[in-house]
Amino acid sequence: MEAATALEVASGPTLLKEQEASPAHAEGLQASPRQGASCPSAQLLPPIEELPKIWLPRALRQTYIRKVGDTVNLLIPFQGKPKPRATWTHDGCALDASRVSVRNGERDSILFIREAQRADSGRYQLCVQLGGLEATATVDILVIERPGPPQSIKLVDVWGFNATLEWTPPQDTGNTALLGYTVQKADTKSGLWFTVLEHYHRTSCVVSGLIVGNSYAFRVFAENQCGLSETAPITADLAHIQKAATVYKVKGFAQRDFSEAPTFTQPLADCTTVTGYDTQLFCCVRASPRPKIIWLKNKMDIQGDPKYRALTHLGICSLEIRKPGPFDGGIYTCKAVNALGEASVDCKVDVKAPH
Repeated sequence: MEAATALEVASGPTLLKEQEASPAHAEGLQASPRQGASCPSAQLLPPIEELPKIWLPRALRQTYIRKVGDTVNLLIPFQGKPKPRATWTHDGCALDASRVSVRNGERDSILFIREAQRADSGRYQLCVQLGGLEATATVDILVIERPGPPQSIKLVDVWGFNATLEWTPPQDTGNTALLGYTVQKADTKSGLWFTVLEHYHRTSCVVSGLIVGNSYAFRVFAENQCGLSETAPITADLAHIQKAATVYKVKGFAQRDFSEAPTFTQPLADCTTVTGYDTQLFCCVRASPRPKIIWLKNKMDIQGDPKYRALTHLGICSLEIRKPGPFDGGIYTCKAVNALGEASVDCKVDVKAPH
């Protein structure tokens, strides 16, 4: 057996549980007389120079937690002179010599387990006897391991960008309480798993923020002080996030009638021109449907006369008088006619000789 020299505390994180103090825990365990201490044979024992006491380390007054496969190496000091007799028990029974080793020295006792198993968990009691006196101390050891996986997981519902999951707790919690569950998702396109919930304590959840057009699988790990379960059940059904059908409603409206009779928004303006210089007349008309434009001079239609050029564009009407002479002066009229009516505007044109 390997020689142990100190309490093994630095070999891993431990959770400790407060021990019930026996009469020997405060300033040393007090000795108690045993039956037969007053018998004549007790007088033949060597005199007791130091009462038996056990000095239980503070760390061992709480539950001593180890992982499966870890080494358990406990060194517990005691006192007593002459050398007392030290014995160990496990849950009130003798130790299994094939798994647990004990070495008793003059001032301490060492309990050693090379590779701890869950069966090694329980209450260990050290008893130090000297003559008719004894002192006892107890140490609670808990050996834990990773939990088993949740028994099943089911996809309950899918709506919008969300999916509802349910699962059942694992049968084996690893000999300690569960710290929660870790939920992961993976889309079928990438196949990569991403964690969506950690340290989750319920056995149902809603996963949100799923992407439209993707299909997702989910899995759940159980977690305890040793870590996550080695495996995790995966949902048998995929969550298909479908795009919601969009219905476009065309809002009805009444057709507006834009028909109107001709109206001149800009009338013709009187003008004076010089013989031989081209002159233009302008006016603006509004009408629907598009009106017919007729130009008159002194109430005579001048359509088709090469001396005049009439244009209409976007409601702007123009008349060009090419090189007017003294007889081109007079009253010019622009008439607009459509199915709804007609309108006209006049102007006076004077032609003067050049100076």
